[in-house]
Amino acid sequence: MRIDILTILPDLLQGPFSESIMKRAQERGLLELEVHNIRDYSVNKHKKVDDTQYGGGAGMVMTIQPIVDLIEKLQAERKYDEVIFMTPDGELLEQELCNDLSLKGNIIILCGHYKGIDERIREHYITKEISVGSYVLTGGELAACIVVDSIVRLIPGVINDETSALTDSFQDNLLSPPVYTKPSNYKGMEVPPVLLSGDFAKIDKWREEKAIERTKKRRPDLFK
Repeated sequence: MRIDILTILPDLLQGPFSESIMKRAQERGLLELEVHNIRDYSVNKHKKVDDTQYGGGAGMVMTIQPIVDLIEKLQAERKYDEVIFMTPDGELLEQELCNDLSLKGNIIILCGHYKGIDERIREHYITKEISVGSYVLTGGELAACIVVDSIVRLIPGVINDETSALTDSFQDNLLSPPVYTKPSNYKGMEVPPVLLSGDFAKIDKWREEKAIERTKKRRPDLFK
């Protein structure tokens, strides 16, 4: 998979994309990730990438020229499955969408700022708009990190135990059941005996029951 991130704050992304799973995926050749500074493509002598709104109003808008020039440059180099814009009014990021995106080959993710981007970019270049929740962030970079992490971890070979990702919360429309590890008794706090029984049929049944119980209590909306 290749992911190109378009941003005006490239340094903000260096940490998240150079540690842990992101680092492992790139080292294993499973992920090619490149961050592009939108300002580098501005023809403005001051590398300005924003301007006032037509019609007046508070807040600046990201201009069309540098973003379109960068997108078109990338599209001339390879075919992209999606050009994604991170925006609060986009499709809510859920596990089904993560699963779908993890199967793509090449993706562009555009990080917005200010009051957003010129609408003509959304109309003519963006193929998918994604929101990470019903709230507003200063920019799209942190949201882009969430999207990238959520899809890259699903690529076979990124996580050492590939079955782990398949049993995460939301994969089967349920939250994950409780998990425990050693020691089995710590200061009188004990692990449920069924998990120590060695009876995997009973363990699976217990986990399913606990997953359903936890989902009904914490996320009843998942029971459609």
